[in-house]
Amino acid sequence: MIEINLLPRAGKKAGRRSGAVSLGALGGSLADKVRDPYLTGAVVTLVLAALAIGGLQWRTTVRAGALAEQERQAMQDSTRYTAILKEKRAAEAQRDSIVAQLEIIRSIDHDRYVWPHIMEEVSRALPAYTWLTSLNQTSAVVSRAARPDSAQAKADSAAVAAGASRDSLAAQPLQFRIVGHTVDIQALTRFMKQLEASPFIQNVQIARTDAAVTDGQQVTEFQLDAEYETPPPSAIRTVPVTLSVR
Repeated sequence: MIEINLLPRAGKKAGRRSGAVSLGALGGSLADKVRDPYLTGAVVTLVLAALAIGGLQWRTTVRAGALAEQERQAMQDSTRYTAILKEKRAAEAQRDSIVAQLEIIRSIDHDRYVWPHIMEEVSRALPAYTWLTSLNQTSAVVSRAARPDSAQAKADSAAVAAGASRDSLAAQPLQFRIVGHTVDIQALTRFMKQLEASPFIQNVQIARTDAAVTDGQQVTEFQLDAEYETPPPSAIRTVPVTLSVR
């Protein structure tokens, strides 16, 4: 049997009512699902994980920026300190060069008056009827002033090979030998006593004496070994040097 709906609006409202009922049921089901504790825990865990990851990312970014700034500062400090160290090494090299030059000057100044004092004292102590034929140094020369470093190194190496250290060479007093003739053996004794009395000479000893003939005359040839002695300050007399201009 055929039925005709004479009220079409009522059908639409009924359809709408049925749709509203279905949406309400869907909302209720969702509310029921949200009330599930496991789903709530999962959602909360995801939110906390996202917040933790974001916080770690922000902290890592901030720390990376701080480390980059520290690296830049360290590079600047390294460059500045490198320049300072270069200047320090250059200053130390210049200082060492000046110290070496001062040592050479001090060595020259310390040794330059040794032989003038020796020759003056020998000449002053020389008695009558006695004359000298040679006056030579017999000890090793340890002054750096008269030789370059290579020659000094060779001399020091030879001395070490011979069994003497550099310190022992530096501490060794200057030794010299006097060779001469005399016609009076007593004059030789007076000569030795006067040399020993000098504040610049010590350890005067006879090396040998021989009979010799000079210009048809019988003489005594002698060799004396002695050492230079550093005098006390009171024995040193200084006088001003004046230059006369004509």
